[in-house]
Amino acid sequence: MSSAFDLLTFGLLRTVFQAGPELFRTGWFVESLLTELAIALVVRTQRPFFRSQPGRLLQFSTPVLVMVTFAIPFLPFASLVGFVPLSPLLLATIAVVTLAYVAATELTKGWFYRAHH
Repeated sequence: MSSAFDLLTFGLLRTVFQAGPELFRTGWFVESLLTELAIALVVRTQRPFFRSQPGRLLQFSTPVLVMVTFAIPFLPFASLVGFVPLSPLLLATIAVVTLAYVAATELTKGWFYRAHH
């Protein structure tokens, strides 16, 4: 699932956003980190993630890390690692891709548990 959404992100970055190396690197970093944060919430339970209360640390750290992830490209040191600020449209696109990833993973998880239990 992760690879499919990485490929979707690659395609959007190259075709829609005409991303050069810096923009591509930054966009993929943000998408990758957001999807990793999301998957931690989704796969921790057999139930739909929104119907299961995560532990306090996960519940607190996930939204904080999401905000940090969106902020990283705009921080003064970001250029030291080759990151550039992302446009509002690209940030919104990455958010939609992440939400689609969560939905697809939830559907796949539901299918898996129905088929194997």
